[in-house]
Amino acid sequence: MNLRPLHDRVVVKRIEEEALSAGGIVIPDNAKEKANKGEVVAVGTGKALDNGQVRELSVKTGDVVLFGQYSGQEVKVNGEKLLVLKEEELFAVIEA
Repeated sequence: MNLRPLHDRVVVKRIEEEALSAGGIVIPDNAKEKANKGEVVAVGTGKALDNGQVRELSVKTGDVVLFGQYSGQEVKVNGEKLLVLKEEELFAVIEA
């Protein structure tokens, strides 16, 4: 099953942070915070404007983005946890 977001929504796969603290202590899963960084895996067709035109989204598949810890709606597709967000919930694109 594939997930195709509608309109101004994007599908993001969280990028989990390192499970070690700066001092080398292993952090258990139940003590870790949700990652707020992820890779865009799918984008919608764009945002509908008041004049009827559709504006393309600013992000594309493969972009690494930042978002709020509790943003979006988590869904499970083929056993994989993904996050569906509106483009406006994204804070930034990380550029290398």
